[in-house]
Amino acid sequence: MHTFSIKTIAACAALAGAGALFPLSVQAQQGTINALCSTDAGWCEMAAATFTRETGIKVNQAHKGTGEIGAQLRAEAANPKTDIWWGGTGDPFLQAAEQGLLDAYRPAYINDLHDWAVRQYAMSGNQVGGFYTSTIGFGFNTDVLKKKKLAEPKCWADLVKPEYKGEIEISHPATSGTAYTIIAGLVQQMGEDAAFDYLKKLHRNTNTYTRSGQAQAPNVAKGEVGIGVSFLFGFEKWRYEKFPVKTASPCEGTGYEIGGIALVKGARNKANAVKFYDWLMSPAGQAIGAKAGSFQTPANKTFKPDSRIPSSDGVKLIKYDFEKYGKAAERRRLIERWTREVESQPR
Repeated sequence: MHTFSIKTIAACAALAGAGALFPLSVQAQQGTINALCSTDAGWCEMAAATFTRETGIKVNQAHKGTGEIGAQLRAEAANPKTDIWWGGTGDPFLQAAEQGLLDAYRPAYINDLHDWAVRQYAMSGNQVGGFYTSTIGFGFNTDVLKKKKLAEPKCWADLVKPEYKGEIEISHPATSGTAYTIIAGLVQQMGEDAAFDYLKKLHRNTNTYTRSGQAQAPNVAKGEVGIGVSFLFGFEKWRYEKFPVKTASPCEGTGYEIGGIALVKGARNKANAVKFYDWLMSPAGQAIGAKAGSFQTPANKTFKPDSRIPSSDGVKLIKYDFEKYGKAAERRRLIERWTREVESQPR
């Protein structure tokens, strides 16, 4: 988190010494927000900078995976240091709500949001809003695949073929909400035992498990790995920047996310956090994503989204049970089984 400059602290101290109305500790917190952001770093940074420029409210913000942030909020529950958490797949948000780490907030503009966003409020007692949506799929480097004489993957079944050994990158479910969404989606799609049999085969072909689900797109674009499994929106930026990247939605069907946004219980700067929340959900805030090269479908339906955002038309979506798989106990159980039965296997 950003710390205040010596000059700022000195100015506040001088005011306090001159009989200012508020003590230094209160003055130092005026006009600030402590935020955690789990979506693409470019969106996180551009949103914070734009909001500060428009309002004068300073956003002290860190960028981490949703799994890491969930653990951080639990560790800080007795003395919260965060005011607002936004972006990143929604399951860890729902788990944080279940654990009493978030504050309820139902915005006045709820009718401006898509139904899938509104359902997140209903499901979480208004503690979690739906911020955007995106589907799981594959991104691949066409130059790498051609060089190695590998076909472009089209289905989940393709990824476990022996010829793809060492060519696949995915994130780690202990730190990445993206990876958990992939596992939970496969469990719902295939049945749990069949899904874990599949994940063991996929493990044999996996080169690396990254901390974040945002690592796959740049690594594929730069040719560091042939195929990445993640949310499809992440690969689009690199494709539009003329990297040799293509995407595919699994032919058998796939899971999807509803990204989250929430106020943290015990926030020290709640009034400003609400202002940031409302701005992030407004057309101006939602449009920042595509401007930063992050192409998720925005929750606010009152403006025309960027034409580069991939359509879900033709994508075979599963009926993802956010309520069941958003529970902390279910997440813990599935990750523990994955650690025990999949990660422990040789590659």
